Amino acid sequence: MVRGGGNGEVELSVGARGGGGGAGGLVEPPVPISLGRLVLAGMVAGGVQYGWALQLSLLTPYVQTLGLSHALTSFMWLCGPIAGLVVQPCVGLYSDKCTSRWGRRRPFIMIGCILICIAVVIVGFSADIGAALGDSKEECSLYHGPRWHAAIVYVLGFWLLDFSNNTVQGPARALMADLSGKYGPSAANSIFCSWMALGNILGYSSGSTDKWHKWFPFLRTKACCEACANLKGAFLVAVLFLCMCLVVTLIFAKEVPYKRIAPLPTKANGQVEVEPSGPLAVFQGFRNLPSGMPSVLLVTGLTWLSWFPFILYDTDWMGREIYHGDPKGTPAQMSAFQDGVRAGAFGLLLNSIILGFSSFLIEPMCKRLGPRVVWVSSNFLVCIAMAATAIISWWSTKEFHEYVQHAITASKDIKIVCMLLFAFLGVPLAILYSVPFAVTAQLAASKGGGQGLCTGVLNISIVIPQVIIALGAGPWDQLFGKGNIPAFAAASAFALIGGIVGIFLLPKISRRSFRAVSTGGH
Repeated sequence: MVRGGGNGEVELSVGARGGGGGAGGLVEPPVPISLGRLVLAGMVAGGVQYGWALQLSLLTPYVQTLGLSHALTSFMWLCGPIAGLVVQPCVGLYSDKCTSRWGRRRPFIMIGCILICIAVVIVGFSADIGAALGDSKEECSLYHGPRWHAAIVYVLGFWLLDFSNNTVQGPARALMADLSGKYGPSAANSIFCSWMALGNILGYSSGSTDKWHKWFPFLRTKACCEACANLKGAFLVAVLFLCMCLVVTLIFAKEVPYKRIAPLPTKANGQVEVEPSGPLAVFQGFRNLPSGMPSVLLVTGLTWLSWFPFILYDTDWMGREIYHGDPKGTPAQMSAFQDGVRAGAFGLLLNSIILGFSSFLIEPMCKRLGPRVVWVSSNFLVCIAMAATAIISWWSTKEFHEYVQHAITASKDIKIVCMLLFAFLGVPLAILYSVPFAVTAQLAASKGGGQGLCTGVLNISIVIPQVIIALGAGPWDQLFGKGNIPAFAAASAFALIGGIVGIFLLPKISRRSFRAVSTGGH
């Protein structure tokens, strides 16, 4: 139900139909859930994010050892946004209408996690599979040529992994909104964000370890040397961790099955009208989006346009602009670049730690200030941070030319400032991972349904900016003298625009509705 307050705010409350069943279904009031049970219900997010962090830290360097060029590697990453564009809205819609006795979301979460495990095994063992299919039989430490069978197997596994990740993420977020009850979607999304942060911490830590081949020597084979064995070990641990998280979520997320109570629509001649399915149903579902969602989608897109340059090129920025290295330069420059990349990976670890702690502050801030103020403020913080990268880069170049002629590296002070910047960005990133989804859940509740569809549609506003940045950042940087600063400058501008647009267009959700949005059954 939607109530208009005297100050123009929208206050939401949900009764028996608040689970997202839509016009033709019914979800009984959810069983009251304790906060501890709600926390455990979201644990699968940590397992999925663990594997995603390994993807970001390990797979780009690894695939180039199989024969794919750097350019092809960048295009390979486009499968993520393509999967998100197609899979999440469809899965979200299907999960809204799923009548399984196990619930609406859990069947999709379980199937997606099983597919993730299969994909991870394919990626980790791609070199061994390629050797069995006809790649070179030479010792991997001696042969440095292309291994095309392994590369093809890897790409197939990588695409399956991204499609599987998107199969899980949408229903997992919708599940948390369904179960949030008296705690509200804001608290549920903060919990989800915390699990993501924990998964990032564990994933980046696991990916930075080069001891897996020593701890599990049987992973090293004739076709798989130390780096490959390390990846294989990290990914096998990711499978075990994901399975544990999945079991906990399936046990503690007690869903109420969706039941259809309205008759199927009929045509004028009395025939039953077949409901659309697949992408067509998703496009028709756009017409039923809650009022306010278009503004949320626009601001979400602008916000992610300000984030993706840093997400995609942060470690490269550390290697090039801060450590003054070059991946194709002299041995000293190549070494400096790798030092910068490792420093950037450590910065991401700090970022994830701050993100985890900050996620617990999101709900109190939304209660006190309102979600719109919190979201807009995070955009302005990102604007300042992206502009700061240019200042830090100029400072680093000045220090390098004047004081550090004897070595290609970064000064101690600049390293500290960069680590502080990485850590600082954990706060607005926690807001980005939580508030847009909480606002979407609130708006979806206002029409009594569609949590899965709305969450999937919101993901479109994330993947389109990723495609734009992936295709445009390289030529944009090349146009203005290579490096990463032009893309970061554009990111600062997008953050500023997103903040200004958010002030005027974002729906003003009542702060009271973040305390309790579901009154039915409590």
